[in-house]
Amino acid sequence: MELRHLRYFLAVAEELNFTKASEKLFISQPPLSRQIKELENEIGAKLFERSNKKVTLTEAGRYFKKEIVIQLQDLESIVLKTKKISENVSGEYRIGYISSTFSGTVTRLVQFLTSKYPYLNIKLYEVSTEKQILALEQSKLDLAIIRGPLISEKITSVLWFKDSYSLVFNNKLTRMECIEDLADLKNEIFVFFNKDYAPAYYNSLLEICSQYGFMPNVVHESNNINSIIQLVKNGLGVSIVPSSLKKSHIYPELSFLDLDNKFSTDVLLATPRKEESQVTDLAMSYLLRQSSHT
Repeated sequence: MELRHLRYFLAVAEELNFTKASEKLFISQPPLSRQIKELENEIGAKLFERSNKKVTLTEAGRYFKKEIVIQLQDLESIVLKTKKISENVSGEYRIGYISSTFSGTVTRLVQFLTSKYPYLNIKLYEVSTEKQILALEQSKLDLAIIRGPLISEKITSVLWFKDSYSLVFNNKLTRMECIEDLADLKNEIFVFFNKDYAPAYYNSLLEICSQYGFMPNVVHESNNINSIIQLVKNGLGVSIVPSSLKKSHIYPELSFLDLDNKFSTDVLLATPRKEESQVTDLAMSYLLRQSSHT
C-alpha cells in the first residue's frame, strides 16, 4: 500500500464519483479505478459500492475513510515538525514576549542566537500573554515569554523568575517613605494595562490595591509598558509595575517604591509541547542563566 492509494481513495470517497475524482487528481479514470481495486484487494475489503448511477461507501469504506483522514493528519503534522526541526538552524525562529519584560535581555538573546546560528531568521512579537498562549497552542511561536498563570495541555513552561511589584510615580508627587502611605493614593489617577489586553495582570493590580484598602482610580490605560512609564513620567498618573523594570527605566523624574514582597508574578518561558528544537534548548538555557534584573 502506498500513499498514492490513500490519496486516490480519499478523492473518490469525497467526490463519490470516479470522473470528478480523476479530474481532481489529474489522472484518467481507468488508472484511478485500477488503483482503487488494488487497494481493495490488498486490504481484503470492498470499500465502494459501484453502479451505473452512483458510487457509495460501504460500511468498511466509511470506517477506512475516517481512520485514514486521522492518520494522514498525523503524518502531515510529523512532516511539518520534521521540516521545522530542519529549518530551525537556517530558517525562521519566532519569539514572543510581553512588553513588561526587559527588552535588553531579549536583544541580547537575539545576539546570542545569531552568533550561534548566523543564517537563522529571528522574528520578535511583542504581544499579550493571552495571544502568545493561543499562538503557542497553534505552533505559531517557538518560544514565548509570558506571565503566569498558564493552564494548557499543549504548552510546556518553566519558571524564569518571580517578579515583585513596585509603585512608580513622578517625583513631583509627595515622596512616600513607607508602604502604609499607599492608601493615600486612593484619589490619585492610575495608569494601568488595558483590561481587555491583559485581564489577569489588570486584576492582580486591583487585588494589590484592595489589600491596601482602596480601589484605584484608573483613568488611563495602555497595552504597552513603555507607554505607561511615559505617562507616569509626564505626571499623568501613578502606576504599579513589575519591579524588574526599575533598572531598565531610569529617569530623574521617576521614583519606584517596592511593595510588600508577598505580591509577585511568575514570568515563564513557554514552548509548544512535544516540539523539539536545538535552538529552543539553547535559547532557554541562555535565558535561565541570565539574571532576572539585568
